[in-house]
This record gives sequence, structure tokens and C-alpha cells, in this order.
Amino acid sequence: MIKFALFGAGFIGTIHGNNIAANPRAKLEYVYDVSADAAKQAAARLGAKVASSPEEIWASNVDAVLIASSTNTHADLLSGAIKAKKAVYCEKPIDLNIDRVKAVVQEAYQAQTPILIGFSRRFDPNHLGVREAVQNGDIGKLEMMHLTSRGPQPPPISYVKVSGGQFRDQTIHFFDLARWIAGEDPVEVYATGAALVDPAIGEAGDVDTSMLILTMASGALCHIDNSRRSNYGYDERIEVFGSNGMVQSERKRTRDVALYTDTKIVSDGLHSGWFERMEPTFALALDALVRTIEGQQIPYPNLMDGLRAQMIAEAAVESLHSHQPVKIAYWQPD
Repeated sequence: MIKFALFGAGFIGTIHGNNIAANPRAKLEYVYDVSADAAKQAAARLGAKVASSPEEIWASNVDAVLIASSTNTHADLLSGAIKAKKAVYCEKPIDLNIDRVKAVVQEAYQAQTPILIGFSRRFDPNHLGVREAVQNGDIGKLEMMHLTSRGPQPPPISYVKVSGGQFRDQTIHFFDLARWIAGEDPVEVYATGAALVDPAIGEAGDVDTSMLILTMASGALCHIDNSRRSNYGYDERIEVFGSNGMVQSERKRTRDVALYTDTKIVSDGLHSGWFERMEPTFALALDALVRTIEGQQIPYPNLMDGLRAQMIAEAAVESLHSHQPVKIAYWQPD
């Protein structure tokens, strides 16, 4: 039984806490949140204890921690977990300051600690099927990719102001998917965007509608389009085109039911939000970490994947502001 501590009792922390409780090989021992009331409520519901501080968790006998607290706490908690030799599931981003990210990666480099970064989309069966087709050579030589992410509505402005912007918050998942599916890193990015959905997002210095072109090391091209608003539901899909064919991870409807009449075909619509679409992947990602701790060889998005996706995001932000393509400079720990 893998013993967990949970940092963060908000929306996403609640999801993770539920998944730990539902996993037959895991047990939630502690909950910590800056809000003592939120921690007490979550702990009581999940049968766990309330930790009075992170230090209590570092000194405990838990095997792993799940970091679902606010972004500005991730790096410090990761550092504490590394020192305490606890395995980690950490929500992205690692930190909004890329130098702080590098410092944590350097700290973890010599440690034998499993650290899974929350790119749970890698565990979506449809997306995984696309990667397998590409890596197996089913479509021949990869030439073009197209990834779409269109959310149902923009987040609150209060969130936008602390999120790091669309590229670090929303598109970072698709930077990770692109390099994971292709099996190679992009070397250049060109980004353009605008605030077409909510002028307040533009006033906060961000964009809500954007398009990016990544040039992969092999020369293959990847187009990513993002919108913070889609009035027909959450729209996420992937298409990969190669010399011998094409593979898709299509829009996922709430049901695969279509009504045929004499004048039209009516199909079920899309999920109402990104979470409703991706919810199963969180439990699958958690299970991958549990199995890894148990000694199985399970692939998962690690700390270096988190760093590389964030470095692509940093270059994309630079491109957005400079209106020029930007070479992506990757950093490796010593």
C-alpha cells in the first residue's frame, strides 16, 4: 500500500484526493492546505489526518506526495520532497520562474526519486493511440501535426493574472503532447495571438486566441491553435500527417450516438469543459506513479519533460511579443 500526502484541498486537489482514495494500492495519510478549514473538510471526507505543516509530512512515513496547491508553492514543495526522498506527483507548471525550475531540476538530477509532472493527457487512450501509430511507423515519416485546444469559457481574470499566460497555462499541455507524439523536440517556435474573447484578458497582458508553429528537429511542422472560448463545448483533437498516411485523435463526444432522420443527422455534443473530457486521465496518471513506486517500469511525464515543455512556452511568449520566430534553447542539468 503506497501512502500519500496531499498538498492542496481546492478543486484539483479534491480530484486527486478522490483518486488516491479510489486506488486499491494507495492510501491517503495526510492533507495539508493553507486553509485549515479546507484541509479539515478534505481529511474528514477521505479518512486522512490534517498535517500542521509541510515539515510534518517530510518527517512522516508517507511514500509519496501529491502537489496540487497553488503554482507559487510547487517548487518549494518539490524541493522538500526531494530532500525527504518522497516520490512526487506535481501539477504543472513547476514554477513560473524558469530559473527556479532549473534549480529544482538540478536538485532532483542526482536523486533516485520518481517525479511525475501532471501532463495527464499522455494517458488518454486516444492520444496514446496516435503516439503509438507514429512511433510504430504506421503513417511513415512524420511531416505535419495539428493540435487543437478550445476551452468552453475563459477563466476568471484573477486567475489569468497569476497563471503565467495562455502558453504557460493552457498550451503547455500541447507542447508536451507534440514532443511526446513526435519523439523529438521542437527547435523553433513562431507564435501569434490576440484577445478576441475578453478584452480584460488583453488588458492583463495575455491572449485568449492564438496560433503557433513549431519546427521539429527533423523539419516536421506542428501547428497548435488555442481558444479560451468555444460555445459548443470543449474541443480537443490531434491530427498527425505522414508520408504514408494520417492518424487522428478526434473530438470526443459525451456519447457516440447519432440520430438519423430524413433531413438531418443529430449527434451528441462535446463535453462541457476540459475536466469532463480529461477526468479519467488523472486516475491513470496516479496509477502510473503508484506502479512505478512499486517497482514496475511504467512510462510517465517526468521532471525533465516538465522543464522542456516550459522552455518551449518561454520561447513562445518571446515570439508572441517580438513577432518573430524564436530558436528554443534547451538546458540540461550538470
